[in-house]
Amino acid sequence: MRTAYTADQIRAAELALMATLPEGTLMQRAAAGLTSVCASLLGRVYGSRVLLLVGRGDNGGDALYAGERLARRGARVEAILAGSKTHAEGLAAFLEAGGRVVEEVGAPELVVDGLVGIGASGALREPYASLVAEANAVDALMVAVDVPSGVDSSTGRVAGVAVDAHVTVTMGACKTGLLVDPGAAKVGLLEVIDIGLGPYLPDPDVAALTAEDVEGLLPRPGAESDKYRRGVIGIAAGSDRYTGAAVLSVGGALRAGAGMVRYAGTAPPVQQVRARWPEAVVTELDHPSIAGVGRVQAWVAGPGLGTGDWAHELVAGVLATDVPVLLDADALTIVSRDRGLLRRAAPVLITPHAGELSRLIGVPGDRVEASRLEHARRAAAELGVTVLLKGSTTLIAEDERPVRVNLTGSSWLATGGTGDVLSGVGGALLAAGLTPYDAGSCAAFLHGLAGRIASDGAPLAAADVADAVPSAIRSLRGESRSGGRRS
Repeated sequence: MRTAYTADQIRAAELALMATLPEGTLMQRAAAGLTSVCASLLGRVYGSRVLLLVGRGDNGGDALYAGERLARRGARVEAILAGSKTHAEGLAAFLEAGGRVVEEVGAPELVVDGLVGIGASGALREPYASLVAEANAVDALMVAVDVPSGVDSSTGRVAGVAVDAHVTVTMGACKTGLLVDPGAAKVGLLEVIDIGLGPYLPDPDVAALTAEDVEGLLPRPGAESDKYRRGVIGIAAGSDRYTGAAVLSVGGALRAGAGMVRYAGTAPPVQQVRARWPEAVVTELDHPSIAGVGRVQAWVAGPGLGTGDWAHELVAGVLATDVPVLLDADALTIVSRDRGLLRRAAPVLITPHAGELSRLIGVPGDRVEASRLEHARRAAAELGVTVLLKGSTTLIAEDERPVRVNLTGSSWLATGGTGDVLSGVGGALLAAGLTPYDAGSCAAFLHGLAGRIASDGAPLAAADVADAVPSAIRSLRGESRSGGRRS
């Protein structure tokens, strides 16, 4: 599992470690790691052109000491000193090694961003903002020290211009803002340099499951398994207008390994589900009640269901059961109007996008997008549910637990119907006995991995994602061996 920490957590760990070491040891460890990454990117260090963007903090010192090491290996290293003051010892070592202080960006092969560190928040001030904009426009590799300048290391917020890094070299442990959009989009390839913080780190702020973690959590049928032990899921989805949502949700559940799918809907989606998925046990509803559907171990409600009185009554009936429920799409609109429906003993997993979450907690959608971590946590605590917040960074939040960040996926997943597939996958895992926290985390991972497999860099349709879920499950062992890293 990949873990990440806030700036305050990292600083406390650094202070505890520094108390056991000679002064300056941590900075030299950081500079050594940064130098190694830069040298690897350059390929041939001797004669290469490197520019350091140096701020007033310790990561400016890291950049200067790395510049010193590169200069001693024959690189032409220049530095723009942008801060009101500069790390004195680092600057002296840099100059002694042949480094030069300049005032213009020029035409470097590699730029090292050492402007602001993990303690910075809010929009970059001048001259940093203009310098970052200019450096972003240069045709050069960009390496960020610890965190791309302009990204809040604790939240992932980006209040203005920020460094567009090709590689971010972060020290000691991953920072929360490097995994959460919009900040994560600025990171590029993430390299974590071990400087000895491990024994001093607290419980993580956020975590990301690896393929090995997901493989360990997924239920596997054994010799004694039957369709009932593998999990029976009920799905209330689709309507006369949105028949496809029912087909996709049922497909996601079946492809994710549900032992049995009981589908309940009106005549038009029933016809489509029967034609596409003869494995499903179908109940045609002539009134909004699930009384005749049969016993299930979890419910999915909402995709394509509509938001009128009929749908409201059906969702209320699902939530009146004593089994876990996953709410998606139209069901989220219904409960945003009647939050009392969420008062139940059995657990609830909701899977909103930012707009749906904004209606649930009464916060404008643009604010949710700008601060996804904050609002996912708030919704989990306020509503008493597990939240799977969909988007460029999918977050799984449960009160008093580290937020989980999903690192799989493809931008091609941003197409209609893929969320319906996700709801089916998540519901199948709930029915199999996973907690909402684990079911949401594993569903997001598998859904993202299936999206990668289905697209292979090209457009996809939602049905392609459902069909790729078994391949995603089969690939977990190979992914876990390779580390499943996101670049």
